[in-house]
Amino acid sequence: MKFLRLSDIDVKHKTVLVRTDVNVPMQGGEISDYARITRLLPTIQYLTEKKAKVLLISHFGRPDGKYDPSLSLAPVADALARKLGHEVKFSVDSVGQVARDAVAELKPGEVMLLENLRFHAEEEAGDVAFAKELAVLADVFVNDAFSASHRAHASIVGVPQFLPTAAGLLMAEEVGVLTSLFSDAEKPIGAVIGGSKISSKLALLGNLIKTMDVLAIGGAMANTFLYAQGVNVGKSICEKGMKDTALSVLAEAKKHGCKIVLPVDLVVAEKFGPQAPCRVVSIDKIPADFTAVDIGPVSTIHFADAMKDCKTLVWNGPVGAFETSPFDCSTVQLARLIAKQTRERGLCSIAGGGDTVAALTHAGLAEEFSYLSTAGGAFLEWLEGKELPGVAALAQTKYKLGASA
Repeated sequence: MKFLRLSDIDVKHKTVLVRTDVNVPMQGGEISDYARITRLLPTIQYLTEKKAKVLLISHFGRPDGKYDPSLSLAPVADALARKLGHEVKFSVDSVGQVARDAVAELKPGEVMLLENLRFHAEEEAGDVAFAKELAVLADVFVNDAFSASHRAHASIVGVPQFLPTAAGLLMAEEVGVLTSLFSDAEKPIGAVIGGSKISSKLALLGNLIKTMDVLAIGGAMANTFLYAQGVNVGKSICEKGMKDTALSVLAEAKKHGCKIVLPVDLVVAEKFGPQAPCRVVSIDKIPADFTAVDIGPVSTIHFADAMKDCKTLVWNGPVGAFETSPFDCSTVQLARLIAKQTRERGLCSIAGGGDTVAALTHAGLAEEFSYLSTAGGAFLEWLEGKELPGVAALAQTKYKLGASA
């Protein structure tokens, strides 16, 4: 897909509106994960070095179109300032006279974060008039929010109708890596897919079995596949109504030459909770009143062995209830084995999805994978083969700028 990048446009002394995704997790009023902020810094630094006036916009949480002080972006402005090492100004609104007055005072090389876009219902509605209000603040628009680009919101698809538009450094990087995953990734290529429901990842599975050489399925989603094959899964999460669908996925995978790998043992517990008593059982010995909460140690090795010849691997979804110890064991161990293959034999390992990133961060292995996507829903929809509205808008913008001198 062809679109303008930062290097294609002249931003010197221009006011540049940058759509970011700083919808970061907060605990007790403090940011608990700075990954999205850190990955955004190169684009901001590039623009400030070019003496652009930088306006950052983002959503945060779900305020449903109303002002909610608990969802203000003001703390994020402070966090950005600490990471950048210089002041980040803050505007208490993203549009209107307040925003215009704040922007008018901005000097070349300075940075300002505007208040939460979702305090205005027009943002999620994709309102064109709201997009135009944002556009009048700037000379150039840069989308650096791949993780929000599966949404057809005003700041994502509306603003490019009114301003010259380019991809930020992170956006260009994400699109480049994920495009290569399906176009020119080195084969064999494998995938580890976790999660709870087939129904939520049916499109993903349907697309992957056409391109993957091997597909390992863990998490509660694996229970439905096991049940479809006649396994008694006890009280485990299982979409029994999806039995025929599961069998169809298995048949289609065989037709496309994609090897499906399912668990051969599971960690089961009678009650779910931190440090709850549990045991490892083979899949044919799941107690009727127990629940599967993780894949077992043999399955973990089985999954890693299935990937040992792969040159490229994509991971979406933990293989167990990793948020609750000790049911994080297999996800952490599998991550270690994949990180080892990445380090020792050059496996290209790509991971994405909110839970996946959280799991790898929890394991202390986020830096050990070849590429970690900042996106959740956008990453999933890209793997499903869907066109992302925000990426399409980059290519379809009616406004162009000449190359920077």
